[in-house]
Formats: sequence, structure tokens, C-alpha cells
Amino acid sequence: MFDKILIANRGEIALRILRAAKELGIATVAVHSTADAEAMHVKLADESVCIGPPAARDSYLNIPALLSACEITGADAIHPGYGFLSENARFAEILAEHNISFIGPKAEHIRIMGDKIEAKRTALALGIPCVPGSEGGIDNDQDAMRVAREIGFPVLVKAAAGGGGRGMKVARTEADLLNALHTAKTEAKAAFGDDAVYLEKYLEKPRHIEIQILGDGKGNAIHLGERDCSLQRRHQKVLEESPSPALNAEQRAEIGEICAAAMRKLQYSGAGTIEFLYEEGKFYFIEMNTRIQVEHPVTEMITGIDLVNEQIRIAAGSPLTIRQEDVRFDGAAIECRVNAEHPATFRPSPGKIAYYHPPGGLGVRVDSAVYQGYTIPPNYDSLVGKLIVHGRNRNEALMRLRRALDEFIVDGIDTTLPLFRTLVRNTDVQNGTYDIHWLEKFLAKGGMDE
Repeated sequence: MFDKILIANRGEIALRILRAAKELGIATVAVHSTADAEAMHVKLADESVCIGPPAARDSYLNIPALLSACEITGADAIHPGYGFLSENARFAEILAEHNISFIGPKAEHIRIMGDKIEAKRTALALGIPCVPGSEGGIDNDQDAMRVAREIGFPVLVKAAAGGGGRGMKVARTEADLLNALHTAKTEAKAAFGDDAVYLEKYLEKPRHIEIQILGDGKGNAIHLGERDCSLQRRHQKVLEESPSPALNAEQRAEIGEICAAAMRKLQYSGAGTIEFLYEEGKFYFIEMNTRIQVEHPVTEMITGIDLVNEQIRIAAGSPLTIRQEDVRFDGAAIECRVNAEHPATFRPSPGKIAYYHPPGGLGVRVDSAVYQGYTIPPNYDSLVGKLIVHGRNRNEALMRLRRALDEFIVDGIDTTLPLFRTLVRNTDVQNGTYDIHWLEKFLAKGGMDE
């Protein structure tokens, strides 16, 4: 096992990793920018090192500074959390060159899955069902038109190195296609430094279903069920739940085993999430995230398995001790991502938290690194915290979520809590009859003004 873990992240995920490490008896090092000097994980870590000014490129993305922090403190492993350097294959390689363990998968797997075109090729080779589309990148207008006509309109133009909805455009007709193609390439170049794009069939009313997997790199892998992340705005997840209202036990077991079997073949190591669009009973692979997910607590609540703990154990060389038959799914869980944003306009609202009262009670969990008097800086994402509830069934979880949201108080800044209080009382959400386009349509129709 590791002696000391450096946490190369901030906010709630840094605190989450710190707690897991402490429960394993491992010393912790918090790194922080000058903007995060008063952060909770900095206060609670065994040691802390300032690695630069507020800009992420000068601090949390500064690989030489992270290496220096490891050398100064004697940390023998780094946990990257999510975002920042968590899916940077070169970072994983550099750590290996310095005899520092990367708590995550092999660099080659990060690299494969980080390129959407190569990820799709790999998924197909591993037996994972994919959305119909181009076999590789689209090099010219003629190729784009040919592929679009073969798979049929509407089509989705996607950046090969994309994420977060950037470099992604829908073309419903041939007249739309060339403009969508050029716009997506321009966005992709600006956002990722790579203008490679590919085409996929655009599904009209899909759900977003993702499968959580664990592998030990020794040919063992299991799945921990699915999460339904269909409530999205601009391709960003807003609310997640498990199990999905759209799946039954047979479908869950089938797609879960397909994913676990693929990870065994790949000899994947660590936690990962295989994401699908799901429509009319069929799953279509869209990407794989080779890291811990923001919404991982949903899976932890229904399985009782500590995913960050497992990440650390696997990275330390321990074989997977959980067999598929050991995994039990208990009840239902729902997570709300509470952001420092206006609930209707989504305008960022950084600033000082004047009063903070998180909810409690049976089946209620809040993953947050904020506290009363803490100032949310304008330099990073706007996540205040995650409210996760668990119930014996979905209805109980929804009622518990309603109660917990009414208890949750964050004063001094705008938050998206009012949005969730509205959503949890909406009939479509209560019935689970929503798809990935539902929330944007709801907001466009003035759902928050009702």
C-alpha cells in the first residue's frame, strides 16, 4: 500500500479522496493554488503545498509543480480526481518515469479512450455496441456527405478530442451539414488544439446510460450497474440516478457483462465508466471515461462499495477482491449537482457563502468542500456540492430528495437549488419519462418561471 498520496485536485473531489486515504491509513498531501489557500481539503490534509497562482494552467495543470510537491513531501502516489490531469496520458507516463504511482488506468488506455475515434474502433473490437457512423475521421466535405447519406439524417458532427459538448453540432439536412462540419472543426481546434471530427447518427430521444466498471489490470473486471444521466443542459449532467427508470434487471445484467467482459480483454486497471445512448431498447457506445466520475456516489449508495478506496487498492497492486456475484443492488439513489449559478440563467455566481446549512437524516449524503464563510473563487467550475439521497425504492428516494432540498440552505450566492426543487416536483421527472433533450426544452419553455 502507498505511504503518502498527493491529491492533484481541489474542491469536493479532493476532500473525497482525502477521506478515503485516511480510512486506509495513508498520509495525504493537498496541493492548492493561491485562490484555494483556505479550502477544506487543505485544512484537513496532513501536509499542503502551494503550487501556483489561481489560473489552472499555472497550478493544477502545472506538472513540474506537482512533481516538485511530490519530491518535497515524499509522496509516492498521485490521485488526479476528475478533470484537470485525470485523463492526461502523458501525465501518467511522466509519473511512471519518476517512480510515482498514478492512481488510475494505464497511459495507453487513457490515450485510446481519450481519442473518440480510436475509442469507438476499440469498443467495436471489444464487442461493445456503437452508434452507426464514420469509421474514422472526416477529411473533407465529400466524405462527410457520403457518410451522412449512408447512415441517414439527422447526423451529429463530433470532435475526436472533444468533451463537454464542445465541437459537437447537429445537421438535420444536407444543407445543414457543411456548416455544421466547419463550425465543429473550428470549435474543436479552439478548444482542444485538434480539429479532427467524425460523424454519428443523431438519435432523437435517447437516454444517457453509463455503466460503472472496476478492473485490476490482471484480467479481472466487474460492473457495478448503471447510472441514468439523462437530465442534462448543454451536454452537462445535472441530475443522475440509479437504477435507471428505463431498464430492467435483465437489460442491466446484459449490458453490464458486455462492458465487464470488454474490460477483461483490455486488462483495464482501476475505475472507469462506459457511456451509452439508449433508445428503443438498444445501447450505443459514445465514450469511456478513464477516471472517477462526479456522480460516483450514486453507485456507492446502491452497492455499498467505496469506489475511491478500490481505485487506491488497485493502483497499489492489489487484485480485485469483489466478484460479480458479490455485487448487490439495494434500493435507489439520486444525485443533484448544486452549482454556484443562477437557477434560471445559469450565470456563474462566485462569492462568499454567508450561511450554509446542508441537509441530513437517514439516507442523505452531501459531498461538498464548502463551509460558512468560504468564498467560492471565480477561477474554476462552479460546483458547490452534490446532494445524494438513497431510498428503498425510487419513490422513497424522490420524497427524501424533496425533503432534503427544502432543508438545504446556501445564502450569499445564487445556486441551482431552486431548479432542483422545481424538477423534483415535475410529473415527468417523478415518472422517469425524460430523455437527454428534456431539460433544455423544459427550460426553453420557461419551466423555472411557472
